[in-house]
Amino acid sequence: MSATIATATMTRGPALRSLGRSVALTIGHRAAIALYMLFALFPLFWLIKIAITPDRLLYTEGVRLWPSSMTLANFHFVLLQSDFPTFFANSVLVSLGTALAVTIVASGAGYAFSRFRFPGKYVVVFILLLTQMFPLVMLIAPMYRLMTPLGLTDNLLGLVTAYTAFNAPFATFLMQSFFDGIPKELEESAMIDGCTRFQALRRIIVPLTLPGMGATLGFVFTAAWSELLFALMLINSEEKMTFAVGLLTFVSKFSVDWGQMMAAGVLALIPACIFFAFIQRYLVQGLTAGALKG
Repeated sequence: MSATIATATMTRGPALRSLGRSVALTIGHRAAIALYMLFALFPLFWLIKIAITPDRLLYTEGVRLWPSSMTLANFHFVLLQSDFPTFFANSVLVSLGTALAVTIVASGAGYAFSRFRFPGKYVVVFILLLTQMFPLVMLIAPMYRLMTPLGLTDNLLGLVTAYTAFNAPFATFLMQSFFDGIPKELEESAMIDGCTRFQALRRIIVPLTLPGMGATLGFVFTAAWSELLFALMLINSEEKMTFAVGLLTFVSKFSVDWGQMMAAGVLALIPACIFFAFIQRYLVQGLTAGALKG
């Protein structure tokens, strides 16, 4: 009897210790995730907090997690009394135009690199990689000199052209990785059944690469939406400014309208959130597929 009790005790000991370690790891894991989320979301919380704080309380209340009173006056000013709606519309046009153009170009180029062998293929790949090695600030002056005679400065089309040129190389390699993950036998089977290559591409390959296109679309939209350097250098008139440049209008010579700037920042998050809500399914599938194929 005593031997049985001793055996049971010896058996339960390691099991309880293992359970304790598992619980501790789970708690530590959840705590780490909670801390990361707090770190990531706190700037957004502070953005909203300042946006709804009356100007008279910004410097008188000190550092507080929430203001003693709230107001929507900053949002009212930004929407109805400033040029922010114009900046907002310009950003939407430029970002959507760039995202669509880059996705189309990158899909065609990625398919070509994935499926075809042609003279100079690796030279083109090397040149595309080379374009990613130069900091953008080095290219502002020559880009300005090239675009001025073409009438593409102070022009939203010129901004879309510049963004497309600088986002297309990375997006091309991103799309190539998705095409590489699709077996060539699928196209060959379709062509044996009577499809042309274009029909096989449209009916077989494109539906399978929609997650990759969604990931590319999301990446490029985000890059164009938040870009400042080219928009600042290539756009001169206020009616052509994007919101990233338009935020600087809230900075005067002797003061900064923090409440209005933060309200504009909160409003600028809305289209990005809506856009990602629409492509979320394809974006998650695309990122997961890319990770698995790597």
